[in-house]
Amino acid sequence: MNNLNISHERLLKIILAPHISEKTTFLGERNNQSVFRVSTDATKKEIKAAVELLWKEQKIEVINVRTINVKGKRKRFGRFMGSRSDWKKAVVSIKKGQEISFTNFSTAEAK
Repeated sequence: MNNLNISHERLLKIILAPHISEKTTFLGERNNQSVFRVSTDATKKEIKAAVELLWKEQKIEVINVRTINVKGKRKRFGRFMGSRSDWKKAVVSIKKGQEISFTNFSTAEAK
């Protein structure tokens, strides 16, 4: 994990969920990239280490990580205006020939 001194507990809390949409499936097919919803205070190095830790059994190698801060939309709730919360998404580039499988997820680290 490139000598990062981050606890396993912190790394397991960084990746919140995969982000599935038409655009992300296109990225996955064409550019060998995966998109995840991550915690808002996560850094690129932490995201890389978390992906490599979670898919350790598949020996996934992360090449590049790009992050995007998504602002929450303003919404009307009856006569009141509110807003959805902000969130962060990460586009993770994986070494050519590798693929992240969400079905064979490593649960050995969670025990």
